[in-house]
This record gives sequence, structure tokens and C-alpha cells, in this order.
Amino acid sequence: MTDTSDRLVPPPLPDPATPPSLPDIAIERDSEIAIIRLEKPDKLNAVTDRNLRDLIRAFDAVDADDSILAVVLTGTGRAFCAGADLSGGVSTFVAEAGAAGEVPADTGGLVSLRIYRMSKPVIAAINGPAAGVGVTMTLPADVRIAAENARFGFVFTRRGLVPEACSTWFLPRIVGISTAVEWTMGARMVPADEALERGLVRELVPAGNALARAIEVARDMVAGTAPVSVALTRALMWRMLGAAGPEEAHAAESVGIFTRGASADVREGVEAFLVKREPAFPDHIADGLPDLFG
Repeated sequence: MTDTSDRLVPPPLPDPATPPSLPDIAIERDSEIAIIRLEKPDKLNAVTDRNLRDLIRAFDAVDADDSILAVVLTGTGRAFCAGADLSGGVSTFVAEAGAAGEVPADTGGLVSLRIYRMSKPVIAAINGPAAGVGVTMTLPADVRIAAENARFGFVFTRRGLVPEACSTWFLPRIVGISTAVEWTMGARMVPADEALERGLVRELVPAGNALARAIEVARDMVAGTAPVSVALTRALMWRMLGAAGPEEAHAAESVGIFTRGASADVREGVEAFLVKREPAFPDHIADGLPDLFG
């Protein structure tokens, strides 16, 4: 598996303006907001390995399109995602080792890492129950908005599995180690009000309103901001969760201030402030981002 841990933006697709055709995954637009939708309502949006890989392709497509400023992930129907599609029976989680005996990468983890490396804000609109990878894939999102009827299940031990999708890194950082251990070891379904109290979700909204509220939050996060600065700020915030100390943050931020300080975006931002008009930032993510972490 290729190590892409230092890549902040994927290579652009041949035609990022044309979303790929992905079975069971829909890409929609609400002006500058992209909506990626899990679309298997008859199976409560339960996912296969193919669905997860298609989800990565969907995030690739929206990340490569500079006209998209933020992304909302949601589900179609009464559930967000019921987790893995178990219609394949007991062989669902059986995988073959590589030619040299190497362990195959967890596909849910590849989805989480792709969201983690996004250059744009990601909001999860959790419109109903979310279990297994259906909840762990939301952990790298910047904000989670949930319907009041949503429930959350880290149910891996009830299936004889262990947590996946990088959730053992993300979940304790979001809800604290005690809650993370309680939820993952006990594997009970967590009601929406408890998820709110413990910090898993930012807010609860009436059933049917999660997507609209998530789009509103996404739009508020990017209005009047420089996309390149948003991308770098997102990377700084997430990467510094694993920093050994504030010195690492100081070093990365110093590179950011130095490189951005002479940019066309900063000139535009200052001029717009001085004359009291809305800025029109000229820099594009597709032109490349400075490496803050070298």
C-alpha cells in the first residue's frame, strides 16, 4: 500500500467537473457545497468493500474541484448507514493476505484516512441510525449533525471483530478515553441525546432536518474565507492532535505564516478589509499547497 500520509490534496481527476458514476453513491451540489450521499435505502445504506472504495473516489472527485468549498456526507432514507452489508454471510469479513503474507488494509480505514486528508471542511449529516463503519467513517468529519432519532453503534465486539476505520485514534480524541472504551467494549446502541452529551455530535435536529442544517453549517464555515487557508488550517488542526508538544505546532504555523504572508490571498484579504468589501481570494488549492510539516 502506498504511503500517502503527507499528501494533503490528491492528484486531480482528468475531469473534476464531471463526477464519476458510482453505484450506491450519489454526488450532488448545493451551490458551493457538495453532498455525498450513501444511496442504498433498501439496505439501510449498508456498505460493501466496493461501496467504500467508491466513497473514496467520490471524496477524490469533490476534493479535486476548486468550485466546491465544503462537503456534506449523508444517507438516503431512514438510516445513515447500518454498517457492513452482511448479506454475504459469514465470509463477509474474510480477506486474503498478500503474496508476501502482508495483511490487507482495512477499507473503512482507507475511507477515514481519505476524509482526514480532505482539503475542505467535511460535515456529517447523520439522518438516522449509524452502526459499525457507518459511525466510524464519520469520526474524521469536522462536524457531526444528527437527527434526534439517530442512534450510534460501535458494535464490533458483538460481531467478534475489533474497532476499525482508525476509530481507536479518532474516538478517544472526540469523546474521551473512558467513553470510547465504554462504547466500543460494550457495543450497545447509543441514543442521540447521550451522543450529544458526550460530544460525539455537535447538535441534534428534528428528523428530516439533518441535511439542511449540515449544509447551513458548512456554508457558514467557508463564507468569506480563503480556500487555501481553510485547507491548511484543517491540516494543522488535525495533524497537531498527534504532536508531541506545542513546539511542533509553532514550527508548522511559522511555515504557514511565512508562505501565506506573501500570497495574493493575503493581499486581497487585507485590501478587502481596509475598503470594507467582501474578499475575492485568487489562490487555488489545485495549484498546490505549501508543505507545513516537512
